[in-house]
Amino acid sequence: MAATSPKPSLAAERVPLRVALDAAWQRAVVAREAEGQLRRTDAERLASQSMWAAPPSLTLSHRDDRLQSNDGARETELGVALPLWLPGQRDAHQGVTAAASAQAASAEQAARLQLAGELREQAWAWASLAAEVAQAEGQVQSMQRLADDVGRRVRAGELARADALAAQAEHLAAAAALSDARQRLDAARARWVQLTGLTAAPDLVADAVPAPTAEPALSSHPELQSATQATELAQRRVELMRHSRRDAPELTVGVRQDHAGSGASSEGSVVVGLRLPFGGDARNRPLESAALAELDVAQTRLQRLRERLESDVALAREAVRAAEVQREAGTTRARLLRERADLIGTSFDVGETPLPDLLRALAAAAEADAALARHTAALGLARARLQQALGLLP
Repeated sequence: MAATSPKPSLAAERVPLRVALDAAWQRAVVAREAEGQLRRTDAERLASQSMWAAPPSLTLSHRDDRLQSNDGARETELGVALPLWLPGQRDAHQGVTAAASAQAASAEQAARLQLAGELREQAWAWASLAAEVAQAEGQVQSMQRLADDVGRRVRAGELARADALAAQAEHLAAAAALSDARQRLDAARARWVQLTGLTAAPDLVADAVPAPTAEPALSSHPELQSATQATELAQRRVELMRHSRRDAPELTVGVRQDHAGSGASSEGSVVVGLRLPFGGDARNRPLESAALAELDVAQTRLQRLRERLESDVALAREAVRAAEVQREAGTTRARLLRERADLIGTSFDVGETPLPDLLRALAAAAEADAALARHTAALGLARARLQQALGLLP
């Protein structure tokens, strides 16, 4: 029957998770956001290195008496307004841009880690379903051989026709289970392709690493680094606010040409001016309150994140231990039930055991094999989640 033919492999080649992560990052919207933020911080860093607090501006003024006495008096002034840094403001602004650049870089790493978590989930979902398909294919082949053997013995008069019908029914059930498993595997593959753009299956063996015996420093976790840099950025903004109590003063340098009237000669002069804006509570209090509120939120978020990460690591380690126990028990159970099915199969071959007993034994052994495949994939996923909780990229 067609159901007995193994389905061709969905992907002959396999790709390491680190390569798949790079491919997924190139497709991710968050990657474009991270790149845009880095470009923005670079532009702000260059602006903070300028000699002026803001771009210079051109000033031009002209007045005459055309609408009054019309004696030909006129005055024209042309100058450049240069915004000046307040004391300490330039250094504070450079501190903000440096902190913003560091925060953007750490946020990019945190985004990559989040994408790696999604990638790990999809990869192990594929691996689990692939193992289920392989087990289902083996079960179909086993049921096909049993159905053929029972049919031969029915024709020889050794077994009743009811046994042949039962064997064929079990074979059809196994074929239906295989079809369902393949459909779910195809869906998992489609999700993987959508995420990474790759058709090659993930190579989980190449990326499998043992659980670390010593926990990495929590401060190296990308999410914690991003939150730490966000707190530093908020602190720098508070410092900048304290050095920016008023708008930037402006130094104006220009030339003026005066003409007193008809018959008088024009006179030129150099104009130097200084504009000093005043600060006040009405201007400063809302800005300072906003900066302090941002700092308080960042510090609180950092503390809650540190607590969550510690909890996540502890839970992930416990999940790995539980998965190891389950796989060990599943391995023993599958071996015992497979051995039992082999013994009952031998007894059935010599006519000492009825077919229903053999079918029940084979079903139990198949279920144990499937459970073992699930436990093995669950252990791999648990270890991957521990790596994720520790902030380790593939």
